[in-house]
Amino acid sequence: MDLGLKGVHVLVTGASGGIGLETVKLFCTLGANVTAHYNSQFGPIQELLASNTNLQHVQANLSEEQAVITMFKSLSTMPHGPVQVVVINHAISYSLAVPIARMTLDQWNTTMTVNLTSSFLVCREYLQHLERASSDIKEKAAIILVGSTAGKYGEANNGDYAATKSAMMYGLNLTLKNEIVKIAPKGRVNCIAPGWVKTRMVEDILNDPQTMSRILATVPLKKVAMPMDIATQIVVLASSTLSGHVTGQVVMVEGGMEGRLLNRPEDIDGLQSNCRDAEN
Repeated sequence: MDLGLKGVHVLVTGASGGIGLETVKLFCTLGANVTAHYNSQFGPIQELLASNTNLQHVQANLSEEQAVITMFKSLSTMPHGPVQVVVINHAISYSLAVPIARMTLDQWNTTMTVNLTSSFLVCREYLQHLERASSDIKEKAAIILVGSTAGKYGEANNGDYAATKSAMMYGLNLTLKNEIVKIAPKGRVNCIAPGWVKTRMVEDILNDPQTMSRILATVPLKKVAMPMDIATQIVVLASSTLSGHVTGQVVMVEGGMEGRLLNRPEDIDGLQSNCRDAEN
């Protein structure tokens, strides 16, 4: 089936990570003209360039306003032309567990800037350039935000990350889907929200049986996603052929996850002991 992506210019931010890299590969396979964005890790993208003539790359620190402005200006003059579809995939999450009560303002502000403010800047510049684009370019206009189950359920000791993802999945997503049509009448905005995904960044965590047991306790499919599971859904939402009447949606790609497993057995045992003491 032709997904209508041949020759469409797709920008993927954070393209050197597991999900981003798989997304770039899939778009290239489908004939899209892809720009792979990175900030500091060029190596994984460099490996793809030799085998994909429809792939170009761009470097930018998306937390800096001028860098985002410059990036979109340069993209408009590069071989692929104006961006038609943008996949906002970049994000950071601190590896150390930090509850809100112990979180520094510097950590909170950094996460907000890197994850959320940067996403705003990319969307703003994309829309401004879309305003000046031809009607043919606007026909394929779409934004795909990458959220997280943390944005739906929250995530203890990772509240800064969860807050940025909630903002993207709901406030930003639902606002943008009403605004993009003022610029491109068929423009669409949707969000993909993955659960746990087997990438190199979390490989060690997923190798721990106890952690895996907790992760999968509320997941009917009893498995974590592979990067391709996420990339496939991104492509589906990017395709105006498949998803031309789909906008403002959050597609959860988490194996049917129903929520967090919050309490350990010892937490429950302690509570039951206190209840028995109170009864006596």
